[in-house]
Formats: sequence, C-alpha cells, structure tokens
Amino acid sequence: MNRASVYSPYQTRIPIFSINFVSTISTLSSSSSSLQTIPDSHSTSISNPLYRFLPQTQNPNNIVNIICSALKQQSHHHLSHLQNDLKPLLPHLGGQEISRVLLRFQSEYSSALIFFNWVKTGLGLRLTTQNYCIALHILACSKKFPQAMTLLCELIQLVRDGDAAQKDDIFHSLVVCAEDCNWDPVIFDMLIKAYVKAGMIRDGFICFKQTLEVGFVLSVIACNCLMNGLARLNCLDQCWEVYEDMGRIGIHPNVYTFNILTNVLCKDGDVEKVNAFLDKMEEEGFDPDIVTYNTLISSYCRKGRLGDAFYLYKIMFRRGVMPDLVSYTALMHGLCKQGNVREAHQLFHRMVHRGYYPDVVSYNALINGYCNEGKLPECKSLLYEMIKNGVYPDDFTCRVVIEGYGKEGKLLSAMNFIVELQKFQVSISRHIYDYLIVALCQENRPFAAKSLLERSSQDGYLPDLDIYNKLIESLCQSNNVTKAQVLKAEMVCKNPILSHIKL
Repeated sequence: MNRASVYSPYQTRIPIFSINFVSTISTLSSSSSSLQTIPDSHSTSISNPLYRFLPQTQNPNNIVNIICSALKQQSHHHLSHLQNDLKPLLPHLGGQEISRVLLRFQSEYSSALIFFNWVKTGLGLRLTTQNYCIALHILACSKKFPQAMTLLCELIQLVRDGDAAQKDDIFHSLVVCAEDCNWDPVIFDMLIKAYVKAGMIRDGFICFKQTLEVGFVLSVIACNCLMNGLARLNCLDQCWEVYEDMGRIGIHPNVYTFNILTNVLCKDGDVEKVNAFLDKMEEEGFDPDIVTYNTLISSYCRKGRLGDAFYLYKIMFRRGVMPDLVSYTALMHGLCKQGNVREAHQLFHRMVHRGYYPDVVSYNALINGYCNEGKLPECKSLLYEMIKNGVYPDDFTCRVVIEGYGKEGKLLSAMNFIVELQKFQVSISRHIYDYLIVALCQENRPFAAKSLLERSSQDGYLPDLDIYNKLIESLCQSNNVTKAQVLKAEMVCKNPILSHIKL
C-alpha cells in the first residue's frame, strides 16, 4: 500500500509516518521482543533436525504451511477437518506460528480473520498481544474499521483484566508489529478512542503522549474524543495540555474542539477566560454554534448570572443562531432557580410558539419551580398537559409533586395523586413509596401507611428493612403491638432474610 498518504473516515488526509516514527520502530524493536522471538508458554520447540524425516503432514516444521494451504481453499470446513488431522501438531502451534500465518494473509483480511477466530474459539488457545496487534493492523489496512474497533476493545479488556505484573503495552506492541507488516496509522487514533470508550481515559492520555513522542500526527477527531473524556473526569489541566500539543505539532482544531474547551472553561468558572477564548475562536475563523451558546447559557444559569445568559440569548438571534430546546430549558431552569417561575412559564409559551415541542426536562423545570413556591394546582395542570401531549412524567416529575404535597402536609392528596398517575400507566418508583410510608409514620398514621404498603405491593413494591422498621415502630407507638406482630409475620413470609427484626 502507498504509505505516503492514506485517507479514512477516522482521520483527515495527513502524512502517515515520519523519520522519527520509523527510527522509533527500529529502536523499540531492537530493545524488545520482535515477532520472531515472542516467548511461548503453550508451544514446544520445533527445531529438532529429525523432524525432516517425518511425513509432511506430521512434521511440526510444516504446521504454518499446512494451515496456510487450508486457508487458501477458502473453506471453514477445511479448518475444522484440519483440527483433527493436526491433533499431534497442535502443541507446536504457538504465538510465533500464529503470527507467521497472519503475516502471510496481510492482503486477505477475511482469511486472516477466519484463522484468528478459529485459533481463539475453535482451538481455545490464548492469543498473545502481538497476535492481536498483527490482526488489528491487517483489519485497519483493509479499512475494516468496525471489526478493528471491536477487536481493539477486546484486547484492551484482556490486558486490563490480566496479571498486573505482566500487562503488555498495547501501543508499544502495535509499533513493534508495524515493522513486520503493513500498517495504517489510523490504528493509533482508534486505540485512543477505544481507551476512552472503555472508560480508561488516563490510558488514552498516555497513549496520546506516546504517539507524539514517536513523531506521529493524530487526527483532530481522536484529540477531541480524548479531550471530551478528560473533561468528563474534570481533568481540566490535561485538556489544555492536549490542546496545546495539538497547536505545537500542527493539528488544526475544529468547532468541536472549541466547544469542548468552552465547556472546560465553564467548569473552571473563569468568565474572563471564557470571553478571551471565544475571541480567539473567532480569530481562528470559527463562529460559535448552538452547542457553544448552550454551553455558555447553561453555565451562566447555574451560576445565577441570568443577565449574561439572556444577553447571549439575544446575541444568538443577531448572529443567525436560533435558540433550541436546550437553550430555552436552561433559561427556564435559571429563572425558576431565582423564583421567577411566571417569567419562566412565559418563556415556555414563547418556545412552543416558535415551534419547539417541550420534553420531560422542560416540563420538569417548570413543575419543580411551581412546587418550590407551593403552587400545586399549577404543577398538576402542567403534569396533565404533558401527558396529553404524549410526554410521560419520569421519576423526578412524580417525586417533586409528591414531596410538594408532603411539604404542604397533604399526604392523603399525595396518595390519591398516585392513583391518578397509575390510571395513565405512569410507573411509581420505590423511592416515592418509601417517602410516603415514612412520612405517614412520622405523622402517626401507621394504618394509612400499612394500607399504602398493601396497595403498592401489588405493583411489586417490596420495602427494605428500614421501611419495615419505621412502620412496625409506628404501630407499636400507637399501641397496636398485635398488628405490628402480624405485619412482621407477613414481612418474614415475603422476605425471610428480615426474620431477625425484634419487636
């Protein structure tokens, strides 16, 4: 393959290896095990000179040729028959031999993959990291990126779950294997993405640094993926380090890069830095998009800076970026947080008028705001409105309204409200039942709590030990020890592990 310039959907068209990378491969290969010297724990030596007197099909030295011949016949059945024919030779099939077979089928990825899977599942042999890396290079060179990503994630899992003292460096192994087979540098992009996908963000960051050390230029997509992972972990300094390295080696950022870093700055809380960064973003030729504005508006609303949030909201219209559902919902949250629920509701109507259909998050913002003000009729009205519009309440919606009734001392109304919700096929979580039973017991109404327990048990609700204790204690305090004993007997019958409760 032509290694001067390769394009794939995973990266932009860039030079795929440099003098530094080639020299690094040589250095790593000379300082570590090459493919021809991989130690094998499950294969025996095949250097006995007497083997040449054996028939071809019984000579361990011919095992690679025999397997390759079967693979060239392009039949899965040949390998299954071969497994029986080669039974005496299989102890000689180790990491070196597996690598040699794979290397012979570099340009025939399907045959290489058939063999790889046959060894792994058919023979049940433990493949080495080098075997995986050769297979990965073959798949990447053949542009079979989904299969390569699946195999890469599998290898990461195997290395992660392996013996800590003997863990292989996947990056190092990929570099070493690249000396003996065709390779596409997109595999290093994919390795970083696979680490992020596996939640191993720090390993991805180390891989990023290793890649730069060998002189290879990654794609902006891989860098963005890594920065996004680092931002989720609140590793803000490392995010900026990746960004600075991108500029140093000539990886051009895109609008996604700036949006990730805008989010990082918002987490950091330095508004001046945010403004300076936005100026730099525009100098680079990138206009803030809807994601940029939503990130900033959400951040300002969380910090109570509604003036700045609404200033950006107005700027969006002037720049031709129309606010979306996320923009409006963030502003409604901010308004409700400061007690301006009526204004938030007006903004809600403005959003609907502009053609946006509110989702459960939008409704929850208003319902929570009205509940905090003790305006339960408005909450119920909104809840029925959302159900009518095909938006079903989630656990947060139900819990907020039920707790709103609890704060007003209207627990029976809360119980009736649950019955109404169930008519609309809205599921009630165990947390809501827990809350109501405890609240009823605190009001010294154990029979109402017991009635609720009996009704909710029909929906599959099974209280934990603490809830039973609260109810039994409430019955005892109201001089209903006999009822408490009956409840305990019923409880033990349903859940024997709770039999140690003592009255």
